[in-house]
Amino acid sequence: MNYALVTGGSRGIGAAIARRLAAAGLGVIVNYRSNAEAARATADAIAAEGGTVCLLPFDVADEAAVDSALEAWEDAHPDDRITVLVNNAGIRRDNLMIFMQTDEWHRVIDTTLNGFFYVTRRVLKGMLTKRFGRIINIASLSGLKGMPGQANYSAAKAALIGATKALAQEVAPRKVTVNAVAPGFIRSDMTHDLDENTLRKLVPAGRFGDPEEVAALVAFLASDDAAYITGETISINGGLY
Repeated sequence: MNYALVTGGSRGIGAAIARRLAAAGLGVIVNYRSNAEAARATADAIAAEGGTVCLLPFDVADEAAVDSALEAWEDAHPDDRITVLVNNAGIRRDNLMIFMQTDEWHRVIDTTLNGFFYVTRRVLKGMLTKRFGRIINIASLSGLKGMPGQANYSAAKAALIGATKALAQEVAPRKVTVNAVAPGFIRSDMTHDLDENTLRKLVPAGRFGDPEEVAALVAFLASDDAAYITGETISINGGLY
């Protein structure tokens, strides 16, 4: 069976993506770091809808943990393969640069950027061998325009977009596509602390987006219909930028 691995798939945008890919007929591997309860709820929802799902806990920022978890999954699923990878795991630690702590910088970079590297490098070998794959990186409006108080997050997401463009050119001859999706303000755990009433006035569409709208775009990029789209960063932000 063909599987999609969704990092940070227990809640919010990641959970919506996992459910949408399962509905498209893929088996789904829901990765999470610590919130086992939310991950189990997502898996139960997928199973209730008739999907195939398994949970795979590991910290994307831990190189050894990534390799160990994926090796164990491959050993347990010799007849299955990961054909879709959604690099969604990320964290925010907002602060003005002058007050930003070293740990706040490194934790954001380690999760978003190093996590992308560790997981993608491990999964990519199978895609190149089988000459098929879809890699979708969840970037951000912050990585395109920059956001005050988010120098760490903006740096990580901008780097992820650059890596998307480079990797897309490396693997295109092997029929592996690599694209980024850059959400704006989406209702999720990542934005629950933001002032939606004030911020939505900045959005031409007049509202925050829903996780399911991001999931629909990811599902398209993972489909055969998107085989000629690669190296792109697609914004989904209600016209904000």
